[in-house]
Amino acid sequence: MTDKPVSVVLVHGGFVDGSGWRGVHDILTGDGYEVIVVQNPTVSLADDVIVARRAIASAKHPVVLVGHSYGGAVITEAGNDPKVSSLAYIAAFAPDAGESVETLIANPPPGAPVPPILPPQEGFLKLDSGKFAASFAADVDPALAQFMADSQVPWGLEALGGKVTVPAWKSKPSHYLVATDDHMIPPPAQRQMAQRAGAQVVETGGSHAVYVSKPREVADLIRQAALAPVD
Repeated sequence: MTDKPVSVVLVHGGFVDGSGWRGVHDILTGDGYEVIVVQNPTVSLADDVIVARRAIASAKHPVVLVGHSYGGAVITEAGNDPKVSSLAYIAAFAPDAGESVETLIANPPPGAPVPPILPPQEGFLKLDSGKFAASFAADVDPALAQFMADSQVPWGLEALGGKVTVPAWKSKPSHYLVATDDHMIPPPAQRQMAQRAGAQVVETGGSHAVYVSKPREVADLIRQAALAPVD
């Protein structure tokens, strides 16, 4: 545990809720960190940023703001809050100004797996439940992966298309965990975003749901962000 008090705010991505952070939460609270798990509505980026900022405001200490997948877009915008000391991206999108998740996925590299996103229904997206495990959670216990598929949270098109205004990674220290077996965000795209953000990068074998399957590795990266000196 660091000798400087730090709070950790965990922001989930699309199609899921905050319960997937359970393993990471338990490790970090066991270390003595205050951990706050955000529950994003994932209806619009603007709303999710408000929810994240509310969590940041409730934290007792300076915040390491952590985002998985689409949660990376949320922390990129919400991370400008002066209470945020550093950012941690977990197989996450790290948009620049004017970019959204929608623009970042518009031109996938040749040969990249295509996520099994179904056509939108009333402004919301879901993944094909039968293909969810293989694409999102290939290294998660099969029963849990099936539950994640069956308990999906519809992801709003306004969240997908929400554009970042001022990227927090331009002014805050950033750390990035690349999941090298990710079939949702190609690892080369993760590396490119991490490099652009000037992030300290760690790589680990893992699916897109690496925050569920590899909680210890994820917690290690968050600790690294918590312990890093702030300029």
